[in-house]
Amino acid sequence: QVQLVESGGGLVQAGGSLRLSCAASIGTFSSYYMGWFRQAPGKEREFVATISSSGGRTYLVDSVKGRFTISRDNAKNTVYLQMNSLKPEDTAVYYCAAGRGSVVRSTPRSYDYWGQGTQVTVSS
Repeated sequence: QVQLVESGGGLVQAGGSLRLSCAASIGTFSSYYMGWFRQAPGKEREFVATISSSGGRTYLVDSVKGRFTISRDNAKNTVYLQMNSLKPEDTAVYYCAAGRGSVVRSTPRSYDYWGQGTQVTVSS
C-alpha cells in the first residue's frame, strides 16, 4: 500500500523558514519523480516544486525560486522542501505527490499518489 506522509508544517512569521518532509512507503522510491503542491483556501491546487527520480533535476514555480529548495534522499525514501524567506502568500496546505518515471512534472494529473497535506501558515 502506497503511503506519503508529510510533516514539518506549522505557524511561522514572515521572513522565517520551514522544512517540509515527505516520507514515502512506495516500493522503489528511486523510480518516482516527486513533487510539492499547495492549496490555499478558495483557490485551486498549484504546483510548487518537482524533482526527478535521481534528484539530478529540479523545477520550481517562479514565485518561490530563490526562496524554496526541493531535494530528496533516496536512501531514506524522503523528499524535502526547504522554505526560506516565507511570505504570507505562501500560506496553504502543502501536499507531497509521487509519479512513476524519471523526469520532472508540474501538472497534478501527472502524479499517481498524494499525501494528506500539512498546513503552513505565515503571519505578517
